Amino acid sequence: MLPFDNNDGWLPLPGFPAGLDVKILADDLDEDRKTGARTRLVRFAAGVATAAPLVHDYWEEVFVLKGAIGPVGGGAAGPSALMYSCRPPGTPHGPFRSEEGCIMLEVQYYVAAA
Repeated sequence: MLPFDNNDGWLPLPGFPAGLDVKILADDLDEDRKTGARTRLVRFAAGVATAAPLVHDYWEEVFVLKGAIGPVGGGAAGPSALMYSCRPPGTPHGPFRSEEGCIMLEVQYYVAAA
C-alpha cells in the first residue's frame, strides 16, 4: 500500500470544465488497441456540471466515495456517497452535475475478446 494525499496530485480533466479534476492511481488503458485498464479518482467541485452525455467502448465502474452527483436538469436522483454503478461499453451517461461536490473512484477497462 502507498500513502495517500488527498490534497496533492489532482489534475484538471482535459476537455471538461474547471473544477473537474482527476488523480490517476494506475493507467495502461490504450483506447487505440482496446486493451488495459485505468483506475482514478474523479473530483467534482461544488456546482460543477458536464456539458454532454458520454459514451465509450470500455467498461466503467464508478463508486461514489463522498458527496453526491446527479443528472443535469434534475430528474431522477443520482448516486450519493457509498453508491456504485457499472456501465457496459456503449452505455450513454451524463451530463452530470454535483451541487455539493463529490469524489468518485472510477475503474475503466477493456475485456479481451474470447
